[in-house]
Order: sequence, then structure tokens, then C-alpha cells
Amino acid sequence: MGADDKLSNKAKEAKGKVKEGVGRATGDERLAARGKDEQAGSRLKQAGEKAKDSAKKVKDAFKS
Repeated sequence: MGADDKLSNKAKEAKGKVKEGVGRATGDERLAARGKDEQAGSRLKQAGEKAKDSAKKVKDAFKS
């Protein structure tokens, strides 16, 4: 997982947390839900990148 990807995913997760917080504070359920959705999407991308990294490590281990 590249540093750029990690940073991008963390930024999207933080943005989602802000949206969720603002939505809750203002009573805007749609905004809060969008914030939660962005957070979930970011976490899913992070999990996919980690799985790719793990697969690459296993592949590299068999090359040696």
C-alpha cells in the first residue's frame, strides 16, 4: 500500500467523520449517513490495499 493511498484513504475517512459530526449536530440525517458511508468506503479500500500487500509478500516469499 503506497503512502499516497494511505494518506488519501485516511483523509477520506476524516472527511467522513466531519460530515457525520456536522450532520448529527445540525440534525441532518442524510449528511450524517453520507459521512458514515464515506468512512466505510475508506475502510474497505484500506482493507483491499492491505490484502494486496499481503498477497505480494507471500508471492515474494516463494520467489526466494
